[in-house]
Amino acid sequence: QVQLVESGGGLVQPGGSLRLSCAASGRTLSGLPMGWFRQAPGKERALVASITWSGGATFYADSVKGRFTISRDNAKNMVYLQMNSLKPEDTAIYYCAASVGGRWQSDWGQGTQVTVSS
Repeated sequence: QVQLVESGGGLVQPGGSLRLSCAASGRTLSGLPMGWFRQAPGKERALVASITWSGGATFYADSVKGRFTISRDNAKNMVYLQMNSLKPEDTAIYYCAASVGGRWQSDWGQGTQVTVSS
């Protein structure tokens, strides 16, 4: 099973930017679509963005479309989420996951906390 470690979160003012990183180990991400999820307090975890292995196709939740960009570096086994024009409602713990056999897999562990507040 692939191990995924998220980083790059922090406290940022509304309108600011952050870049999240996801480092994979244990297996290559070869052939695997990847995604970023987030979970805010009291809310269910939700898919924010996803990207195919080639990077040729992406998906964004309506709430982040035009502000977030997902990308990946297959040579480095890394996935990124560039977040611009951040809003307070983007505050959540962010997790990355790999789609294996059509199922999203992650340890849903620590994630990385993003807090948008003035």
